[in-house]
Amino acid sequence: MRFTRHAPVAAAFSAFLTVSTLGAVQAQADTPDAPTATPIKHVILIIGENRSFDQMFGTFQAQRGQRVWNLRSEGILNADGTPGPNFSSAEQWQAMDTATYSIHPAKTAPYASLGPITTSGTPGSAYLSGIAQAEAIEPALPADYYGYLTIGGSGLAAGTTIDPRFPAALANGPFDLTHYLSYSDYSGSPVHRFFQMWQQADCDVAVSTAANPSGCRNDLFAWVEATVGAGSNGKPQPADYGQPGHHEGPIALGMYNVMQGDWPYFGRLAHEYALSDNYHQAVMGGTGANHIAIGFGTDIYYADAAGNPAVPPANQIENPDPQPGTNNFYTQDGYSGGSYVECADPSRPGVAPIRNYLAQLPYHAFRNGDCAPGAYYIVNNYNPGYLGTGQPAPLGPTQYTIPPTTQPNIGLLLSSHGVSWHYYGEGWDGGTEKGEASTYCNICDPFLYSKQIMTSPALRANLKGIRDLYHDIQQGALPAVSIVKPDGLLDGHPASSKPQLLEGFCKKIIDMVKANPRLWAHTAIMITTDEGGGYYDSGYIQPIDFFGDGTRIPMIVVSPYSRHVGVVHTYDDHVSFDKFVEANWRVGPISRWSRDNLPDPLASRRDPYVPLNGPAIGNLMDMFHFGHGHDHDASRKGED
Repeated sequence: MRFTRHAPVAAAFSAFLTVSTLGAVQAQADTPDAPTATPIKHVILIIGENRSFDQMFGTFQAQRGQRVWNLRSEGILNADGTPGPNFSSAEQWQAMDTATYSIHPAKTAPYASLGPITTSGTPGSAYLSGIAQAEAIEPALPADYYGYLTIGGSGLAAGTTIDPRFPAALANGPFDLTHYLSYSDYSGSPVHRFFQMWQQADCDVAVSTAANPSGCRNDLFAWVEATVGAGSNGKPQPADYGQPGHHEGPIALGMYNVMQGDWPYFGRLAHEYALSDNYHQAVMGGTGANHIAIGFGTDIYYADAAGNPAVPPANQIENPDPQPGTNNFYTQDGYSGGSYVECADPSRPGVAPIRNYLAQLPYHAFRNGDCAPGAYYIVNNYNPGYLGTGQPAPLGPTQYTIPPTTQPNIGLLLSSHGVSWHYYGEGWDGGTEKGEASTYCNICDPFLYSKQIMTSPALRANLKGIRDLYHDIQQGALPAVSIVKPDGLLDGHPASSKPQLLEGFCKKIIDMVKANPRLWAHTAIMITTDEGGGYYDSGYIQPIDFFGDGTRIPMIVVSPYSRHVGVVHTYDDHVSFDKFVEANWRVGPISRWSRDNLPDPLASRRDPYVPLNGPAIGNLMDMFHFGHGHDHDASRKGED
């Protein structure tokens, strides 16, 4: 199935919910027991940060009779984290890209070794000094997890660039982080941006096979880190950029080992409930665009006051073409640089290589994606158009703010159908975004971008804090649909957070739901991350449109109806959550051009990972047992 993008009409977007109807819509939405297609009456989506599937579950061993695609089953790593017999299949290559951006630049030679590992934001000391301070700041951990907030700093002096805890050279491929760090230590954060990730995936139709029709080889992670990293912000490449420690190193190949005790809580959940080994970030790159994809089912563009596409400031438009005299150091890209792309215009820098690749795929990709003529789409991290109080955020060439959008989203869809929903963001503090540790993730809240929601007090009331979630669970007042975001200390993001803290955040919620038997009986708790964080992953990538998909990320479903489901192989991405909600509450899709219009995947028993009818994404229904059987065991990957 192919679906086509209609040119955006601002009046149609604005009319999706008129101001006069918002109060009535919200009154309908206050009823949490809307009819459902399954026994699930409440779904809670918890979104952590920046871990690929292999980075978390690379050595995971499925239950007897089931299979999983990961580093261990592929023979890349052994169960103890040492190189396996097929280690070379994950080797990283060097390349040359000196003229025009390419998503599969000319490779020169594999790295002789990885290294050195740079600190990449690793803190020298823990962020909090003692358990009493941690308990005073953070309400979102079980009592026995607070100590993790007070330990794990590297002990390195400020300004240290190369991390001496790692060898000067590592074998060329994935490595076990906890061979060199404690599981309680903070670690560095790789680059995770749009054009960088397209290059890291190294997708080339010329090398496609039946098992890998997209031809994405995932073999340029270390090279992209070394050549462009987090971007130029429009500035020239530093003269000493090529020196070790002056750019990001190959921390992207660092993995945890769940079979050696890492991620212990998530490992137990994966064995007891349902785990997907084929769930993907929806957009190549980072946090902002992937949260937007969850909320809108697609990407959003830079808009004028009426919601029509407009042209952003010149310094905010991406240009990934290499600066003259450099190897792949982008012209305009970075957190204070380019993040918008006019993806409908192949003459724009970086656009033609992606569009040309999509047009050559052996399946009918949605070749333009949601790329309306004249529209500049956000592909990286900028601040949303509204503050939590409902006030518009400042705009301008140095503000790096996305103007308010009138595009449809899942919140508006649910409200229009009388289905209750809340977004619970830790640190919300009544909209001031200063609660708890003052690390509220504003770019993670997709509804802060929405004009209809943020200008309506009734709809804006759906945005709440973590204490509100706890209250609603305990009082049996949970809405039908909940999206939950930890703050920056607990979200699991490398450098600023770590695995135990995300596990503890999720455990507290799961334990509270289980403590309310009536709620637990009809609730599904879904745990994922926003994106892979720039970490390597060995899985298949199905390009759907200009924006992605990207690498695999974890998805665990905890529910009485997911117990002992095991490993599920259906191809899913973030918009699969929207499809689940729409199927369960019989609403949707979000819009005529959002990805939730895509069909459910058809897959063969020989290869359940690659949809026969691509592009296609699932709706997560096979992460449950609803009184009928599911075949989760067929796979071409190694048996456990």
